[in-house]
Amino acid sequence: MSRIIAGVALPETPAAEAARTLVEAQSSPLLYDHSLRVFLFGSLHARARGLEPDPELLYVASLFHDSGLLVPPAPTPHRFEVDGADLAHAFALDHGFSEEAARLVWEAVALHTTPEIPGRMGPEVAAMNLGVLTDAVGAGLDALDPAAVDEILAAYPRDDFKRGFLATFHEGLKHRPGTTYGTINADILEHFEPGFRRGSMVERILSSWE
Repeated sequence: MSRIIAGVALPETPAAEAARTLVEAQSSPLLYDHSLRVFLFGSLHARARGLEPDPELLYVASLFHDSGLLVPPAPTPHRFEVDGADLAHAFALDHGFSEEAARLVWEAVALHTTPEIPGRMGPEVAAMNLGVLTDAVGAGLDALDPAAVDEILAAYPRDDFKRGFLATFHEGLKHRPGTTYGTINADILEHFEPGFRRGSMVERILSSWE
């Protein structure tokens, strides 16, 4: 029987179980619990909006959405969202998902920090972005049933989440500052890294070719 939290069933397919086992082993308890709260909050927001994301795809995407923060910087560094999306896409294909389904997972992970665009895309992309916004910054929290929120937090607590999450972000970004250009990730390095200066599109244009 599936575990049900706040009226949302956690998928128990072989792929979902494999994703849970892998992410729990490779991630921190803080990121693991955050990822499950994202799935649950995203599912509740989707239900309220009449969206019908595939629960398994949303679950896998939610579990992997911050996994890129744990990837060592490559010779050609990418945004952490892209690293996580690539990991999720490869996992999905390795576990029997179609290319279309794997691509949906990739989009949900790659776009989860991008403002406005996810809401115009598929239900998995939109739902995960809503879940991320609720757990990370409290957006949309007032639209959820307080009893459901309490049930989610009882299962996956937010113990000192804010400080721990910011520290994890900083640790995952400080060696690839160039990847934060044009993203909210620059906010993290601007706060934690002395001397960091975010890039400017104005400067790029003014210093470009004649």
